[in-house]
Amino acid sequence: MGSIGHLLGWIATPLYYAISGVLLVWHKIFSLVFGASSGWSWALAIIGLTVTIRALLIPLFVKQIKASRNMQLIQPKVKELQKKYGHDRQRLSEETMKLYKDSGTNPFASCLPLLLQMPIFLVLFRLLSHASKGQGKGFVTDATANKLRDAHWLGSQLADQFTKADHVGTQILAGILVVAMISTTFLTQRQLMSKNMPADAMTGQYAQQQKLLLYVLPVVFAVGGIAFPIGTLLYWTTSNLWTMGQQFYVIRNNPAPGTPAARAKEERDRLKAQKHGGQVAVAGVEESTETPKTQERRPTQRQQPKKQSRSQRKSGTKPPQGSANRQKNGDKK
Repeated sequence: MGSIGHLLGWIATPLYYAISGVLLVWHKIFSLVFGASSGWSWALAIIGLTVTIRALLIPLFVKQIKASRNMQLIQPKVKELQKKYGHDRQRLSEETMKLYKDSGTNPFASCLPLLLQMPIFLVLFRLLSHASKGQGKGFVTDATANKLRDAHWLGSQLADQFTKADHVGTQILAGILVVAMISTTFLTQRQLMSKNMPADAMTGQYAQQQKLLLYVLPVVFAVGGIAFPIGTLLYWTTSNLWTMGQQFYVIRNNPAPGTPAARAKEERDRLKAQKHGGQVAVAGVEESTETPKTQERRPTQRQQPKKQSRSQRKSGTKPPQGSANRQKNGDKK
């Protein structure tokens, strides 16, 4: 246990300095408005820390979206493999991994942002826990830890916990943040399943995993959330809101093919093209969106002259409309 604890401490130490450094920079910025001892300065500093971390994780989030999309698109092929090699688990596993490799899909890439956030969350948890005792970690000195401990936000200290709260106000605030945390977790996962998953991906093992996460994660966060400090609840709720907004933007502008979000985007593109005029292709069918004024400005087609018989050309008379064919037949006779 001693070697494991030493290893974990060696990994956590750089995180303590990185997280405490970003937290203090944001606290210094907000202190110019609210004051260094204000709870709002510390609460907004935690939100600033969250935004900074999530901005740094954007490249990983893009990989997560691509991996999740590829997992959805290859589900029909996975089902075919399950039907073909369902009796041979080893062969099924080999063929499935080969399919992942050929399609460039990493089934674990969708978990990377969450896995990377957990150490940060735990370090912030420990940072606030030490601050509640007046002990500094990283760049947070003991004097700064005392200021953080004594600062109140909405009537409670950021290091307070629901299970250890000494007054009802703290329990209410912590309870609201726990509900906000599990609600945003549920809605983010629900948004992905209802908007950006094709019908073929709604059944099978992958769909079952997504449904399991949809209902299990909120329960896990609800049970564990009552033991989290208010500051970490604020961090996690802000992170969930960031994820929800970022995911909404990606799904709206770059949805997976064959999903409700893709059909909604096609409809928006069609209406936009109709509004501005021109041609728009929807589902492989090109529709004209010319306005009446545009059609009026188009040049009229030149009428082809009627054919005349030899006698009419000599006399200079014009044949009546509709008689060209009759005169042609007469000349033949």
